[in-house]
Amino acid sequence: MMILKKRCLHCFLVITTMMYTSLSWADVYPSKPVKLIVPFAAGSASDTVTRSVAERLTLSMGQPFLVENRAGGGGTIANDYVAKAPPDGYTLLISTAALPISASAYTNLKYDTSAFVSVTVFTNSALALAVNPTFPAKNVREFIDYAKANPTKVNFGSLGVGTSHHVTAEKLKLDAGINMTHVPYKGSGPAHLDLMGGQIQVMFDNLVALMPHFKSGKLRPVAVTTLKRHPQLPDVPTLSESGVKGFEAVAWFGMVAPPGTPKEIINKLNVEVVKALNTPEVRQRLIDGGSEVIGNSPEEADRFLKAEIAKWAVVVKNGKITAE
Repeated sequence: MMILKKRCLHCFLVITTMMYTSLSWADVYPSKPVKLIVPFAAGSASDTVTRSVAERLTLSMGQPFLVENRAGGGGTIANDYVAKAPPDGYTLLISTAALPISASAYTNLKYDTSAFVSVTVFTNSALALAVNPTFPAKNVREFIDYAKANPTKVNFGSLGVGTSHHVTAEKLKLDAGINMTHVPYKGSGPAHLDLMGGQIQVMFDNLVALMPHFKSGKLRPVAVTTLKRHPQLPDVPTLSESGVKGFEAVAWFGMVAPPGTPKEIINKLNVEVVKALNTPEVRQRLIDGGSEVIGNSPEEADRFLKAEIAKWAVVVKNGKITAE
């Protein structure tokens, strides 16, 4: 009986210590600077959004939130770095649409994408299907009919193999049963120039990058990739309403932590990040950039990430997409 009592007392002390430790982590966190690892270069959309959030977190949480760019490998260099970081909340990854795509497009990853712990999704934004103004198809139905009738005459541009722009076009090929030839570029600028010049006929890109060309008439929007129309292009239909039922692809940004990060820290970060996103000046800045502010719970963000991994795995497999 005495041994049993001692064992029960020992278990009680262990559990109490674990609870106290967890509470202590949350109470004192952060007690030093926090690194926000951005997987793309300074000046990119992911970098710009992150700096807006980091500025507010620095003020609200009392420690510097430092933005560090680790570009390369379609985001996998940054992903790998954060996956191997201590799970203490001091090294966080800015997640993008490239994160779930790379899970299946890259075959030699040394980390498990689904093991990251989601904090929240910051924003999502539509991609637009843009064509040269002289392109004969005026709407999605005509575009699909043209591509089926001319299987070797439609070239689509992207910002590189395995990017969201690339796999979105591959998804359209799969869902609409059409063929197009991929032409990868190293940035929106050269791709847009070739689209204007007729060297390529079509491409998907972030709406914010295409809007100046739509307004000038140098490019023409055919559809947007969200399930509802975009307020900046109210007359442009969605692909889903144009006959490609259920088609959805969004550019998005969020925050994830290394596997094993305590839930108390995740929850504390979630509260502060959502608060930062809803600060009037930050929210307006994001909306003006063509984004929809999300700020969901860690559980909702995690379900979204896993759904994105599964969705794009099908497209990557069927499109035979491989990246290195």
